Amino acid sequence: MSAASPRSSLVRNLLGAMTLIGAVGSAGVYFSVGRERFWVNWLVWTLFLLTLGLGNLFLVALERLVGAHWSVPMRRVPERIASLIPLAVPLLLIAFFGVPVIFPWTYPEAAHNPILVAKAPWLNLPFFAIRLAVCVFAWMLFYAFYVRGSLRQDQDKNPAFTVRARRLAPFFMVVFFFSVTILAFDWISGLEPEWYSDMFGVYLFAGTFISGIAAMILGVLSLKGRGRLPEVQTKHIYNLGSLGLAFTVFFAYIGFAQYMLIWYANLPEEVIWFKHRIEGAWQPVALLLPLLHFFIPFFLLIGSVGKRHPVPLRLAALSILLGHFVDLYWLIFPVLGPAPLFGWPELAMACFFLGLGFLQVGRAMGRGADMPVGDPLLIKGLEWQL
Repeated sequence: MSAASPRSSLVRNLLGAMTLIGAVGSAGVYFSVGRERFWVNWLVWTLFLLTLGLGNLFLVALERLVGAHWSVPMRRVPERIASLIPLAVPLLLIAFFGVPVIFPWTYPEAAHNPILVAKAPWLNLPFFAIRLAVCVFAWMLFYAFYVRGSLRQDQDKNPAFTVRARRLAPFFMVVFFFSVTILAFDWISGLEPEWYSDMFGVYLFAGTFISGIAAMILGVLSLKGRGRLPEVQTKHIYNLGSLGLAFTVFFAYIGFAQYMLIWYANLPEEVIWFKHRIEGAWQPVALLLPLLHFFIPFFLLIGSVGKRHPVPLRLAALSILLGHFVDLYWLIFPVLGPAPLFGWPELAMACFFLGLGFLQVGRAMGRGADMPVGDPLLIKGLEWQL
């Protein structure tokens, strides 16, 4: 402990310094580079942190819903990563002030666009704010129930919470799917409101889910590497890798299906959105997505070796997380122009948000026991066999 404590303090200090430098740089972006670039960067990073938190909360509720035992010994990791939700929610509320800056449906000229006029009952600031408030309230409510309730169960050992958590899981799933769909339509496709895709909500859900799995893999491997989860065995890690492989394929299928349907229909108002993102200077970014989000993790995890050993698992998870960020960048940044932007403004805001995110998760990783010791299903999870 004496050797680990100074190291942890050093890491926290470095992350704090990085966050402070990033905050100063972010202010410089707003006042010197332009509000549009500031708010687009803010939105990308806010959605990145929020979807990581939501993806892990979804994993927690999914375990409750299906009554899985194998993941119980590892469940405290996604519960802790879900702490990104109370961090990202204020950031998303701040992003609301950027809506009139980067969302075209708020501009005065939108009144002369027949498509936007037809969508005005949905795309208007009062209703947008109501949807935001409802989603935020629901996310925080379920976070408090599942995560804080699990920590309380460690103390009181009350098995009734396990029963309540499973009964509430179906309601969480309904709220989760609707809220993530609203998040996709309002905060991403709303940047180019003439465009529409029925599958876009499912697409963001798939990215949220697989990135949540990737973050959980990294969290479990990190704790095991520090000797904090000795009871978690190779069989548990193997199943986690199998889950990552399955939903890597699922995400690729949803992404391809959305593209194929729009390509096949060939409607001008639909294909123009993809045209801006797969041609010209954006083409290398578009080609990078399947590499990071599918090919690298797929071939790392397809064999039994990749699902058992930390190195390929860690590389696959890092590839998925990087792919998720590149995906959000590719979805949002084209509103600023025909070419990708990456300079000191993006670096400054990356420092700010990454510093905040690591500090938040780092604090959460020290909260409570490393396993849900009050859960009556923990013993079954430890004894579970492939």
